Amino acid sequence: MPIVDIERLNLHYSEFHALKNIQMAVEEKSITAFIGPSGCGKSTLLRTLNRMNDMIKGVRIDGKIAVNGTNIYDSDVNVEMLRKNVGMVFQQPNPFPKSIYDNVAYGPRIHGITKKTELDDIVEKSLRSSALWEEVKDYLKKSAYGLSGGQQQRLCIARALAIGPQILLMDEPTSALDPISTLKIEELIQELKEQYTIVIVTHNMQQAARVSNQTAFFLNGEVVEFADTVKLFSNPEDQRTEDYITGRFG
Repeated sequence: MPIVDIERLNLHYSEFHALKNIQMAVEEKSITAFIGPSGCGKSTLLRTLNRMNDMIKGVRIDGKIAVNGTNIYDSDVNVEMLRKNVGMVFQQPNPFPKSIYDNVAYGPRIHGITKKTELDDIVEKSLRSSALWEEVKDYLKKSAYGLSGGQQQRLCIARALAIGPQILLMDEPTSALDPISTLKIEELIQELKEQYTIVIVTHNMQQAARVSNQTAFFLNGEVVEFADTVKLFSNPEDQRTEDYITGRFG
């Protein structure tokens, strides 16, 4: 059974039909990339996976998104626990105005963990998992704002991992970073796949081809094609997909 199963999903922002009859299954411990031109719906779909669109006035959603077999839009779903299980990393690094340690420990503290030894273990494990520990282990009490952009983004990944999610959503996580920092994040994503299911939105088709197992091509709120990444880029079934990946539009 897929870890995420989307059936006949439609999303409206008031009268605007932003997502149209989306069907998609995401396998556990895989990397799924969403590609397509700006405004095509890929970030909108990403935000539906942990109900971040709930915060936007006028949003209406029909259809089903099941995570581990449970429809996350059922009325009895605990949204806080959903977002604990489905973490999010945003386009711009957004560390809190706190120390490196307190950034990572923030989530566990919110969820009731107060014992210092337990927090220490979570902070170290999360920073190791985000490939940042060796760079910051002697500076944990220093402000997160002193880190480089790439380090801040890896800190945000550590902060997301600290609360123990199964799924990690990434909305263009490298678009604000330099090429070296981008490479580090891409290498990290490949390592994280061993333990987590990752869904990433990217405008960089080469990045999607490098890091993902499956790719979905979006256009005007629809998923035009969803396939194995190698197949989608080498032998797409839909002419619109081929036109996009060969640069004819977008």
